[in-house]
Amino acid sequence: MAEFTMELDDEQKAVRDWIHGFAADVMRPAAAEWDEREEFPWPVVQEAAKIGLYSLDFYAKQFFDPTGLGIPMAVEELFWGDAGLGLAITGTGLAAVGVLTNGTQEQVGTWIPQMYGDAQDVKVAAFCSSEPDAGSDVSAMRTRAVYDGAKDEWVIDGTKTWATNGGIADVHVVVAVVEPGLGARGHASFVVPPGTPGLSQGQKFKKHGIRASHTAEVVLDGVRVPGHCLLGGKEKLDERLARAREGGRSSGNAAMATFEASRPAVGAQAVGVARAAYETALDYARTRVQFGRPIVDNQGVAFQLADMRTRIDAARLLVWRASWMAATGRPFTAAEGSMSKLFAGETARDVTAQAMQILGGNGYTREYPVERMHRDAAIYTIFEGTSEIQRLVIARAVSGMPIR
Repeated sequence: MAEFTMELDDEQKAVRDWIHGFAADVMRPAAAEWDEREEFPWPVVQEAAKIGLYSLDFYAKQFFDPTGLGIPMAVEELFWGDAGLGLAITGTGLAAVGVLTNGTQEQVGTWIPQMYGDAQDVKVAAFCSSEPDAGSDVSAMRTRAVYDGAKDEWVIDGTKTWATNGGIADVHVVVAVVEPGLGARGHASFVVPPGTPGLSQGQKFKKHGIRASHTAEVVLDGVRVPGHCLLGGKEKLDERLARAREGGRSSGNAAMATFEASRPAVGAQAVGVARAAYETALDYARTRVQFGRPIVDNQGVAFQLADMRTRIDAARLLVWRASWMAATGRPFTAAEGSMSKLFAGETARDVTAQAMQILGGNGYTREYPVERMHRDAAIYTIFEGTSEIQRLVIARAVSGMPIR
């Protein structure tokens, strides 16, 4: 079992440097263009696929790194490059985690490869959980899945929102209500295969930040999927529902299991954005001369940079700790993942704002990247659980009380 370490090994460093080179040479030069276009950056993702960066093999290797640091290290470098492009490259991973955490081994082997395709035929996937009236409150979900035993099919109806890659994905993973009377415990996840009739893209959102990432509604109108598309299988679902009906303990909610597994990686995204803004501000402060000296020579600026660096390093530590604990089988509650996502997300928001302040008027213009970084960072206190929800999760974990 891997011991916790702050030092990457030689192989991890080589991977980090390889991703950093792609982020610097391919992503950064293209970032402003795709932010302005507000379109999915297929050419950038295809370039990542050509070198093996966007591939199931790469992510599987990082995911199963015994130290747990493979994914956060890779994600931080990609989002150092650009958050919108980074999310376009990594967005499929949330759907993959949805299958990995809820599906059988056979389903994992069947569906996750189809989510990525290959370098010649790049695919993407979408995880669909949130709804117009059900975001943080997953118990308010209305999308319904009804079993048709005669045909061994599930019929899904409803509307999902805020779906990364929604509508343009080849594979959609959809969380739906199978037994309304059980609240959040009556949910299940389904794979909707490519080309399934009844699934369509609804509204595409024009966002404040991460604009190169495609975010849209997904409409499901009488969508029929075979029984084997129920993640985990019907026997396991029936057993779980029976326990819930009897008031017994049942396994976690389908959507929450996915988010709990992915939160440290989202924290790593925020660390990458914060680090990029900090480095830009540091370089600017060293070269910007006012009153006859570089502005970094003023304590007001230098102390800001010191605080920025301290928070970034602390955020990375929380992300790495949560990732290491999950990978090595340490006692791991939802609190560790939520702590990492909460602190890193708020660090990204605050550090990018400080970077804009250090650059002054230049920081407010699109001639410098910190304006875009600040817009991108705003999402990290909102998606995959708002900061308020993360605090609720942490408070429940540390107190043992059903805090509302």
